[in-house]
Order: sequence, then C-alpha cells, then structure tokens
Amino acid sequence: VQLVESGGGLVQAGGSLRLSCAASGSIFSINTMGWYRQAPGKQRELVAAITSGGSTNCADSVKGRFTISRDNAKNTVYLQMNSLKAEDTAVYYCNYRPLLGPSDGYWGQGTQVTVSS
Repeated sequence: VQLVESGGGLVQAGGSLRLSCAASGSIFSINTMGWYRQAPGKQRELVAAITSGGSTNCADSVKGRFTISRDNAKNTVYLQMNSLKAEDTAVYYCNYRPLLGPSDGYWGQGTQVTVSS
C-alpha cells in the first residue's frame, strides 16, 4: 500500500488549506482513513478519521474548522482546513487502516503545514 499526500504549505492565520491523500496498491474495501499530525516536541495525534462507510470523528481542537471527506472510488481522503491557527502548525500524516491488516495501518510520508501568525 502506498499513500501519496499533497496540499501542505505555508498559510497565514485564518486561512485555509486542503490536504489530499491517495492510496494505491492492495486496498481493502472496508477501511478507515485519517489524518494525524505531529508538532515539534509533541506526540503524534489524531486530527480526523473517516470510515469507508462515512462515519467520522475528529479532535476537539479542530471541530468546526476542519472537515474530513473521502472518495471511495478514488481511494482518496481529503482534509479541508479552515480558520487555521498557529497551533495547527505540524507535519500532517495520512493513515490507511484496513479492517484486515496491521493494527496501526499504513502511513504516508507526511506533509508540512505551517501557519504564520
């Protein structure tokens, strides 16, 4: 399984970015895809996740600002990030976790999101 992320970059506080992650290879139809982030000196944390059935969950810190969605036909997950804050600065990692497979799934290489205040 390969995960290719795109969409990171530098944005001013209050701005928006959209991250994309396309999965390829042996994709199991029942899965969860999500975004995690890791800021310098901090542990990796869940930002948002979405199942193949469309159920979502997200961190309290991003509720009302970030929206996760997916296109099952393209095996692609998106993260729309609005009203960005300096504390959203981190490396964002895509995760694909099939129903049958490694417990922590597969990871993308990460994409840097930097929010300037």
